[in-house]
Amino acid sequence: MSKSALFRYKGGAVPNIAALTYAGVAYLGGLVLITSPGLAADLLGTLLVAHALVVFAYFIHEFAHGAIFSKTSDNDRAGEVMAWLTGACFASYAGLKEKHLRHHADRLDVVTFDYREFLKKQPRWVMKLVLALEWAYIPAVELLMHSFVIAAQFNHADPKRKTRALVMLASRVAFFGALAIISPKSLVFYALAYLIFMQVLRFMDAFQHTFDVYATNDLTPAPVTMVRDRAYEHAHTYSNVLSLSHPLLNLLTLNFAYHNAHHARPAVPWHELPALDQKLYGKDQTQVLPAMALFSTFHRNRLRRVTDPDYGEVKPEGDRAHDFVGAVGVSFLTAV
Repeated sequence: MSKSALFRYKGGAVPNIAALTYAGVAYLGGLVLITSPGLAADLLGTLLVAHALVVFAYFIHEFAHGAIFSKTSDNDRAGEVMAWLTGACFASYAGLKEKHLRHHADRLDVVTFDYREFLKKQPRWVMKLVLALEWAYIPAVELLMHSFVIAAQFNHADPKRKTRALVMLASRVAFFGALAIISPKSLVFYALAYLIFMQVLRFMDAFQHTFDVYATNDLTPAPVTMVRDRAYEHAHTYSNVLSLSHPLLNLLTLNFAYHNAHHARPAVPWHELPALDQKLYGKDQTQVLPAMALFSTFHRNRLRRVTDPDYGEVKPEGDRAHDFVGAVGVSFLTAV
């Protein structure tokens, strides 16, 4: 790695420029389509915006690990841009980055808010509403987590955090206001794209770990209740690949599905993860759970996942994912 080079790794320029160009073109093209007449254009534009947001989000993850650019400052600036585009900009990018890196260091799902404890303290109709929305595949928990993040900035004692949140809120309102002026119906399709984006991220997040959850709104170290060494990390991490027979499909989520390889070498960039996975594990699929095996449990346990903090278990053989309930509310976009 040369500090004089823009990209951290040799061979990183082409895949990163290609992926960022695709995401940028898909996002802008999607915006044009959802502001144009015709339902076909609206639907295509919605899918393009949704997928662009997915790629932007996984680039936040790459930038947080310093896996793209040589300089930390360049990674951080690019991460802040991606955070704005994905609506994860209200809290500081530095906080988002720190919490996610703690996920690796502590081998826990480190979250800022315990939404289950929050819901327990609310009137029963609130929980019923959340479950009704989740039943209808509307990611109510993720929307709640994002709302927590925004509210926390305005409730914070530091006036700089409030000011920053106000600036971010104003910029987002201005953006959506401009969309509304061009085409009011575009807001509906953008909202649909954002919900699809959230569902993609939560599906990937749901089945990549069976870690314990640790809620903290600061950098307080987690209590040491058990040994969480590298062996523990590997045994409780799963690669939910989109396809084993067609590995190029994993590019749809920027190879985030090669999660064991990522946890083994967190600074390895997304475009090198398939090769690293092959090098580390070869044909050993002990920690591999293909997405096709997870769709059923994702659907079947969508309400249990909200109320039950137990992620369930992965069977050693047979229908391994049947009892894997999975996680919810652990997105790195709200780990601030």
